Amino acid sequence: MKKIIIVSAIAVFMYACNNNTDKKETSSETNAVDLAKQDSLKKVNDARGIGKFTHVDIPEKLDAALAKGGSGIYDLKCSSCHKLTVEKLVGPGWKDVTKRRTPEWIMNFATNTDEMITNDAQAQAMLEECMVRMPNQNLSDDDARKVYEFMRKNDGVKQVSIKK
Repeated sequence: MKKIIIVSAIAVFMYACNNNTDKKETSSETNAVDLAKQDSLKKVNDARGIGKFTHVDIPEKLDAALAKGGSGIYDLKCSSCHKLTVEKLVGPGWKDVTKRRTPEWIMNFATNTDEMITNDAQAQAMLEECMVRMPNQNLSDDDARKVYEFMRKNDGVKQVSIKK
């Protein structure tokens, strides 16, 4: 296990330090426009992450059925590394995560883990803090939505009350 962690850390370090000198030089005008576009995309990516989720409609009230499904997924795939409190285990604690991150970012991270860790500044910062790369859990889009709803329940979002 230690070898895997060390090899992963070295691979991340080598990738981050790689200087790509094969890029063609362009005019300063083009570079300025490209930088402005990159800054704009970076701000969007910072909030949404990188992946297919660009807009997720989340109702105000909790969907108890989705949260229950997310609880099962958490127990099976997430609980060995994440606590439901602020305490860090292997990965960060989940308490108030839905208040710190957008649904899009969380769901993109859950379903597009490798690319997020490689290219998303916030995911890279978490890697630096935790020192362990989150493994891809191969969650489906539906599973990611269920886990997100379970996170909302953990953060105190109230479920829809059913009147009889």
